[in-house]
Amino acid sequence: MVKHIILWKLNEELQGSQKEEVRIGIKKNLEGLCGKIPGLVSMKININPLSSSNVDVMMDSTFEDEEALKIYQKHPEHVKVADTFVRPYTVARSCMDYEI
Repeated sequence: MVKHIILWKLNEELQGSQKEEVRIGIKKNLEGLCGKIPGLVSMKININPLSSSNVDVMMDSTFEDEEALKIYQKHPEHVKVADTFVRPYTVARSCMDYEI
């Protein structure tokens, strides 16, 4: 199994309800990929960071293996969600992948 953890910082121009709508959109659409992409075991998006955090959204996903992660990264459903609901609203991304 492989864990794929992503942390995003949202664009500072997003404020109040607009920022919340973006967070909800990211969560709903990324979690909606479960069952659509082979090898994707689980996907959990946290959109409620404590005030001590310096990022806005965390993705914690699990894949069957490293090959499944590679397939996910290029899968049209993932690319569509990333291009529509994530990339336009984020200014920084950190990633850590590891075997469990």
